[in-house]
Amino acid sequence: MKIVCVPDSFKGSVTAAEAAAALAAGARQVCDEAEILQLPFADGGEGTLDALLAVWGRAPERVATVDALGRETEARYGLSPDGRTAIIEAAEANGLPQVSDVPLQPLRADTYGVGLIARHVLEGSVNGTQVEEILLCIGGSSTTDGGTGILRGLGVEFLDDGGAPVQPGGEGLGRIASIEDSGLPPRAGEVRWRIAVDVDNPLTGQRGAAAVFGPQKGAEAEEIKVLDEGLGRLAEVLAAKTGERADSYRSAEGFGAAGGIPLTLVSLLGAEVVPGSTMVAEAVGLEEVLAGADLVLTGEGRLDSQSLGGKVVDAVASRAPDSAAVVVIAGAVQLSAAECRAHGITAAFSIAPGAADLAELQAEAAGLIEDTAAHACALWKLR
Repeated sequence: MKIVCVPDSFKGSVTAAEAAAALAAGARQVCDEAEILQLPFADGGEGTLDALLAVWGRAPERVATVDALGRETEARYGLSPDGRTAIIEAAEANGLPQVSDVPLQPLRADTYGVGLIARHVLEGSVNGTQVEEILLCIGGSSTTDGGTGILRGLGVEFLDDGGAPVQPGGEGLGRIASIEDSGLPPRAGEVRWRIAVDVDNPLTGQRGAAAVFGPQKGAEAEEIKVLDEGLGRLAEVLAAKTGERADSYRSAEGFGAAGGIPLTLVSLLGAEVVPGSTMVAEAVGLEEVLAGADLVLTGEGRLDSQSLGGKVVDAVASRAPDSAAVVVIAGAVQLSAAECRAHGITAAFSIAPGAADLAELQAEAAGLIEDTAAHACALWKLR
């Protein structure tokens, strides 16, 4: 028998690696004769760096950078064992937690610190090998600058109609008249950039970056208007430079992720926007690991309708062999049995042993995941 444990993290409780270990421990209680594999997984949001490092068996690299308000900080990033692939979790530099000690500043916050990490990655090497691919995970941002800060960190200037650099952050977007990219390192355009997104929102409009995600970054109604118009202006300037239509930038699916980060990276660096779970699946060889599995154990904090739209559980279920049983272990299960079966999930179990509040479940999550996995495996073994 082959059992594969491939969960997401349980946010606020256990990492993906810890969840995988707990699932495996539960499986061993009743299926100790089976081959049991652990593959921590993520969907490209926060926690993806840790998940990939666990799979790669690597410790994080560290680099000095700045947060979204320009304050000095240190960020982690990851390198694959062969040094050819780097993973950058943007929130290490522009994340909301990094600026939670002060009032949010949605017009000022920018992604410059993410650009500093990227420059460091591009300039470095491991045993003479330079990075050929950058996986950029952009969830959890506090910024709405269209990715201009990242490009500034790489040497690009965004200028007003007088030829002076505009103010960093979202506030300066509406004054951009031209872009000077002669300072961009050649390698920035030579490596493969892939941007992991888990939303399909366009850049501007009622479903755009500012309107939908601006409030959680502290933006009030007037600030949302400034940011939305600024992103539209940036799209126009970039379109004039690249020969594309501005409307294609404004309406492209996923360009509204993380305050519009995909906009500048796609237009100036040829980056690819991909579903986060797809990017991670390719990076860790998910289909190869799942091949020949008899039972697949996956899980996350909450199994609900969002889980079926490209998140970890959906990615695992859609790639599992047809002959395998796919069992979800979750903090809460909010899908019916029929909904689960319709999406390739054999069964789903909550780790809650009875009436319990969130704090209790989080504190005991690892043990509860293990125990629930043991119950599920015992039922499966009776088939």
